[in-house]
Amino acid sequence: MRLAFMGTPDFSVPALHALHEAGHEIAVVYTQPPRPAGRGKALRLSPVQVAAQELGIEVRTPLSLRRNTAEHEYFAGLKLDAAVVAAYGLILPSAMLDAPAHGCLNIHASLLPRWRGAAPIQAAILAGDSESGVTIMQMDAGLDTGAMLTRDRVAITPRTTASSLHDDLAAMGARLIVETLRDIPPPRPQPEEGVTYAARLTREDGRLDWNRTADALDRQVRAMTPWPGTFTMLGGQTIKVGAVAVEAAGSAAVAGSMLDDRLLVACGNGTALRIIRLQRPGRGMMEAEAFLRGQPVPAGTRFDVAGA
Repeated sequence: MRLAFMGTPDFSVPALHALHEAGHEIAVVYTQPPRPAGRGKALRLSPVQVAAQELGIEVRTPLSLRRNTAEHEYFAGLKLDAAVVAAYGLILPSAMLDAPAHGCLNIHASLLPRWRGAAPIQAAILAGDSESGVTIMQMDAGLDTGAMLTRDRVAITPRTTASSLHDDLAAMGARLIVETLRDIPPPRPQPEEGVTYAARLTREDGRLDWNRTADALDRQVRAMTPWPGTFTMLGGQTIKVGAVAVEAAGSAAVAGSMLDDRLLVACGNGTALRIIRLQRPGRGMMEAEAFLRGQPVPAGTRFDVAGA
């Protein structure tokens, strides 16, 4: 098939490679423009642009598509069989949605209609879902409301992080889109029941509130790995938390207080969480033992609690 590919982050790259390896003609790749990054604020190409340039595919990086009639005309002139969209980051106007013969197909990282929106991977872990997956969807003007073509699922375990689930779903999406394009199945409308939305994440979503239960905080840490990460305050310092484990509390204590000198923290409803990996300002992420050698945290010390 003659395709356009539209994507930006690492999640999209396996699908681009899979389509290329499957022999599809990728006429053009659309991705977000280079952005300033790092301490020097040098412009950084998106992962998709880097991959496309390595494959020798033309790359276009418009700032917006909504009223960009010149881009609409260019896109229509490509005479595409389909466009494949994977975490592109720009809204496609109807002029572009309708241009390819088979429309625009989206690789969405959830089992639609659950977790429409910007952060479905993190939302599934936060909510304690037992599974996630990928849906190949026929795009329409709504927010992830289009008819479904194919989907597959994967279990979410007690140790699944957003990083590991991201990689699993990226690989799954790459496989599914190739299978879908071999013989495009009849579209099926999404069920009207069970619709949920995953809002875009902010840094504040990583703040730990020790009044919540240990299970909820464990899910938060895993869901926010690697971004935005989770953090708490200790003695006026922002401490990043990289990994935790739920443990028995033994006795009720004030939420956020240390139950021993090895970072067992009291949480809501008499639960407790052991911090396994953490990071102080200006240092790298480290195991708890190494952290405590440089900054002991005796029993009774209290992390700041949101709202306290």
